[in-house]
Amino acid sequence: MQSYTIGQAARLLGVSPDTARRWADAGRITTHRDESGRRLIDGRDLAAFSVELARTADGDEGAPHTSVRNAFPGIVTAIKLGDVAAQVEIQAGPHRLVSLLTREAVEDLGLEVGMEATARVKSTNVHIDRT
Repeated sequence: MQSYTIGQAARLLGVSPDTARRWADAGRITTHRDESGRRLIDGRDLAAFSVELARTADGDEGAPHTSVRNAFPGIVTAIKLGDVAAQVEIQAGPHRLVSLLTREAVEDLGLEVGMEATARVKSTNVHIDRT
């Protein structure tokens, strides 16, 4: 059975290694040590814990609930508002992403030029998540 280090488990759970260590220290995740003394988590235990964590999560702790992959974190560089529609541009490293969405969505997200945001690309659609 595959085992995971605290760091690998943290990455898979979407938390910091310190958080995963605290959970292990508190007995929320069962660990064992390998020959080198590193703490490992059995894959089945990690899978069960991740299901429990998702089921008992209060709020989203900053993580968006989305099925969309291909996330491009960046900075909002331009917003063009129309009466109904809006255009949002994000610079994510060398990538300039443009999304067409409703004006209401831009206002609900509170998007402004200069703020961090994440563009999520699925097929030909670009979704914007406020970060």
